[in-house]
Amino acid sequence: MDAATARLLLTPDGLALVDALPPYDAKRSLAMGESIRTQGVDPALVAAALTQSRLRADAVGKLGDFTSGMLLTQDGLEQATRLTVAARHAARYRDAGVESVADLTAGIGADAMAFAALGLDVTAIERDEATALLADHNLRHWDTARVVHADSMSLTESLDVDALFADPARRTARGRRHDPQDYAPALDDVLALRASHPALGVKVGPAIPHEAIPADAEAEWVSVDGSVIEAALWHGPLATAAGHAALVVHGDQAHRLTGSTDRADAGELTDYLYEPDGAVIRAGLVGEVAARLGGHLVDPMIAYIAAPAPVATPFARGYRVLETVPLKPKAIAQALRTRNVGAVDIKKRGVDITPEQLRPQLKLKGDERLTVILTRMGNRRLAILAESLAP
Repeated sequence: MDAATARLLLTPDGLALVDALPPYDAKRSLAMGESIRTQGVDPALVAAALTQSRLRADAVGKLGDFTSGMLLTQDGLEQATRLTVAARHAARYRDAGVESVADLTAGIGADAMAFAALGLDVTAIERDEATALLADHNLRHWDTARVVHADSMSLTESLDVDALFADPARRTARGRRHDPQDYAPALDDVLALRASHPALGVKVGPAIPHEAIPADAEAEWVSVDGSVIEAALWHGPLATAAGHAALVVHGDQAHRLTGSTDRADAGELTDYLYEPDGAVIRAGLVGEVAARLGGHLVDPMIAYIAAPAPVATPFARGYRVLETVPLKPKAIAQALRTRNVGAVDIKKRGVDITPEQLRPQLKLKGDERLTVILTRMGNRRLAILAESLAP
């Protein structure tokens, strides 16, 4: 989106049109656009309004009820922090005694909105003019929030705030940037701001190499309903303790894990198998979960934990092992037929076969449902037939 389109949306007619559109329906959008244009509405405004309708529909899962009053960009929505997680970011600043914060990469303003909602004084800085205009609209309800159109890295020395927050861009037209030095701005440049502002929080990609994390940082990986959505580095008073943490969020419940990042020992398969949450794996805390389960890895390089008994934990999904067979489609199909299995959930780690390749070869018929776990133990490639334990 360019600045001219943003200004068009921000006119009274533009805002009224966006808010008047019915819930987005891809099948009807073309005809709806044509109908609105026949009423004499600027075609550029019609296209922009329909895009907002689609983006708002896409944003509900991330931004909840706030979506209905926001203006969005595609890039901004993709990078925006999920509202429930942004609220946790803001609470961390508040609990550290922070009263004023600069969001150095404001985007459409999701994190800035969360800061402002908790009463913090917020300076939201965005270098893209169109995005800054939309962020200003999104922050209109809070008198303590202001948007600055500028390159934040040129302003940091002059910022009179208690703390900084940054969410460097990690996407390009070609895909995601995985090297922290390819972030925009580069991670090292952001981390250097600790010299002037020790209270620094940085949202990073979950795949960040552990060696890129400063020794004095608290690195926290976050999963929501089973999907790893971010990692963040907290410094100074924002860090509760240096080291790695995993925050596992399911619905309204959140569970936090810290501890040793030492690798667990490996041993034989037992009657129960656990798959750690993705945030636990990314944080390197698999060994910590194995210790809590009284278990061990089934292979030194694979994040499956064998345990002697079922243990309730929010940090791993549990299974009761029923049978193991060689990882060969015919052997797996025969074992499933014997158990009258007509539906399977297929999981894999450490092997090159994919669920999409295996499923049609099983030719399932039956009334039961099981989980098939494809993995290896040393040189053995196995399929483990298992029942899912209650969460």
